Amino acid sequence: MKVLVAVKRVVDYNVKVRVKSDNTGVDIANVKMSMNPFDEIAIEEAVRLKEKGVVTEVIAVSCGVTQCQETLRTAMAIGADRAILVETTVELQPLAVAKLLKALVDKEQPGLIILGKQAIDDDCNQTGQMLAALADLPQATFASKIEVADGKASVTREVDGGSETLSVSLPAVITADLRLNEPRYVTLPNIMKAKKKPLEIFKPEDLGVDVTPGIKTLKVSEPPKRSAGIKVPDVATLVAKLKNEAKVI
Repeated sequence: MKVLVAVKRVVDYNVKVRVKSDNTGVDIANVKMSMNPFDEIAIEEAVRLKEKGVVTEVIAVSCGVTQCQETLRTAMAIGADRAILVETTVELQPLAVAKLLKALVDKEQPGLIILGKQAIDDDCNQTGQMLAALADLPQATFASKIEVADGKASVTREVDGGSETLSVSLPAVITADLRLNEPRYVTLPNIMKAKKKPLEIFKPEDLGVDVTPGIKTLKVSEPPKRSAGIKVPDVATLVAKLKNEAKVI
């Protein structure tokens, strides 16, 4: 069984994000980029399924600029067998990515598709759900445990009241939560091996997908700075300020 895992190149989670001076977007010049943490968990889970003998091949997929090849090489260093890059300079929105992944699902026919539940740059949490809808596949989101057997996946997921377990028929789409696993440390020998693994490159038009953005970003700005707090001498003053100044009561 093949597993298709989508990975995204994002600004590293340790970097303090800065807005461009013209407010057109986030400044990524000379900024460290890395694999989206949730996608790293997705790759780790796919590799673990392969190590258990449940999966025969792990395919990493990324959509974006040429530098996404670095992210795919990291995925192959973790344990993916090969990689596919859909290369484009267009700003990709969740629906466009879902359509590209749908085209690759049709091409590769994987038995399981695993994605991170969301990307830490836009926090959309939409691509996995959109892919499941486009491909007409069952889905299980926010997975904290995955077990695959007898053509089905048993997925434990976190909900407001605790956790629930779903059983979905394969092929299916699963999105990974933080508690699913802890990704392994990538060793230098595996990094060297990853350089020799196959990496295919397509363009969106090769897959027959139009990735023209449907939403336009008008302005990006930093959140307003918080003003300093004040001390009040008694409860009566606090109530008065909440009522007259903050106007919350």
